[in-house]
Amino acid sequence: MTRTVTLSVTAGLDGSRESRAAAEWAAREAQLLGLPLKLVHVREPGPAPMAQAPLLGAETRQHWTEHIPRDVGEGIRARHPGLDVITEQLSGWPAETLVDVAKDAELLVLGSRGMSGIGGLLVGSVGLSVVGRVERPVVLVRADEQAADEHETDPVGIPSAATAYRPVVLGLDLASPDRELIEFAFAAASRRDTSLRVVHGWNPPPYYAYGLSADLELHGSLALREATALAEVMHPWRRKFPDVEVTEESHYGTPGSHLVDASREASLVVVGRRVRHRPFVAHIGPVTHAVLHDAVVPVAVVPHN
Repeated sequence: MTRTVTLSVTAGLDGSRESRAAAEWAAREAQLLGLPLKLVHVREPGPAPMAQAPLLGAETRQHWTEHIPRDVGEGIRARHPGLDVITEQLSGWPAETLVDVAKDAELLVLGSRGMSGIGGLLVGSVGLSVVGRVERPVVLVRADEQAADEHETDPVGIPSAATAYRPVVLGLDLASPDRELIEFAFAAASRRDTSLRVVHGWNPPPYYAYGLSADLELHGSLALREATALAEVMHPWRRKFPDVEVTEESHYGTPGSHLVDASREASLVVVGRRVRHRPFVAHIGPVTHAVLHDAVVPVAVVPHN
């Protein structure tokens, strides 16, 4: 996954509120990274002529879809002077096309619809397929995401994009503390000039679990072991990123629920996804799945081996 050329921050557009929010987030991130922004709209193959004729002619349909990247691009250029914005219209099946587009992106940004606590996936079928298959980081952004949501409130409690960024939250599994995942989170915090909150959730081995709740000494011993292991993993990264203030949290219980709780006071949540080299299989993992479902801020999913 080592890359020598960085091209752009790429956002997928489909005309929805979610994808427009994703494009705005991508524009802000591109400015932080000093990279161009690429807006990609994928036009699906149309239905058979007889099926589409009463509803929308082919030329009208093409004309309407061509407006999406153009109009969004013009708006972003007006709101972000100096940002290099590239628009691209492609034809094909959205999931496959976006997976291919991601190969030439530093970061892929997609919209997610959010479920407001009701059962079901936060991301749609296209987004879920893309997240589970690409080998580049993907950020999912909700439709109602605003720049001010990523920042602390001002002195009188009003949301403001002029205040400091909220912390970046990193969900870390000590069984596989991948370097790319950790570096992504530290770099995100550094360019936002904010702190990094590292959240690790743990459960005891099965042979301990039966007596753990009643044995406070055993619980304390295991908690100390996990906290010490987390500190050891973070030590070299603290030295590599001395400008980033780090808070380490090792919690007993389900990692996903702790990360969702932490998202309420974060600007970005960063989680990992283990790459499975199996064609046509979209794998996300239970913790990342839980965070995508319930987190209230943008979520970056970083694939790793």
